[in-house]
Amino acid sequence: MKSIYVSVVAASALLIVSCGGSKAPETAKEESAAPAASAPAVDDANAATVTGKVAFTGEKPTMKNIDMSANPKCAMSHAGAPPKSEEVVVNGNGTLKNVFVWIKAGVPDRQWPTPGSPVELAQKGCMYGPHVIGVQAGQDIKIVNDDPTNHNIHPLPKVNQEWNESQPPNGDAKLKKFAREEVMIPVKCNVHPWMRSYIGVVNHPFFAVTGEDGTFTIKGLPPGKYTIEAWHEKYGTQDVEITVGAKESKTQDFDSAQMKSS
Repeated sequence: MKSIYVSVVAASALLIVSCGGSKAPETAKEESAAPAASAPAVDDANAATVTGKVAFTGEKPTMKNIDMSANPKCAMSHAGAPPKSEEVVVNGNGTLKNVFVWIKAGVPDRQWPTPGSPVELAQKGCMYGPHVIGVQAGQDIKIVNDDPTNHNIHPLPKVNQEWNESQPPNGDAKLKKFAREEVMIPVKCNVHPWMRSYIGVVNHPFFAVTGEDGTFTIKGLPPGKYTIEAWHEKYGTQDVEITVGAKESKTQDFDSAQMKSS
């Protein structure tokens, strides 16, 4: 009797296995597809640094005056001198300001920690400032309105979700973020058509924006081969291949004459 019972149990087990068990084949397949292992953490002691400048070549353009007379509150903020367009800002040393420089390709595939502190985008004198900012995907952007007039912040992304929100005079700050990498996202104000800014959203921390000396510094790079790109709103982009070794400090310059519009 005992042997008959054992045979029945064994047969039942065999039937269950041959039918795939109680687990659906799709579920078993999903569980077997383990996620790709992330790259090892960067060894800061061996990290590389890339520095450089973005030179301007050619005849220096004249910065255009912005007419704010249609909004007296905006015009009053610039009683001393009319504000200038920031489309092209050539520094005194012959370099370009507001160039977004970032590692476009070659960065190890891993989850880079998102900075806990926000990057500020201010509205002051009815102008966005800074004119160009960079953030990591998922990092907060703190938008403030220091003006005595209403603004309407309207980013125009192609990859991320578009949004359009008003902000009252001297109102509470807004915290916004973009989930996906996108270089670059233009930002306008629906109330004041001259207001323009750009946001570079990157999946990693290896980016910079040139300032009043036209230079940039990207720190903490793991040794390897990369594509580094410089972006400017008027002149376009320039891509360069670069290889950095452990603890290496390398210089890579760019030039507006080598940039191409897409």
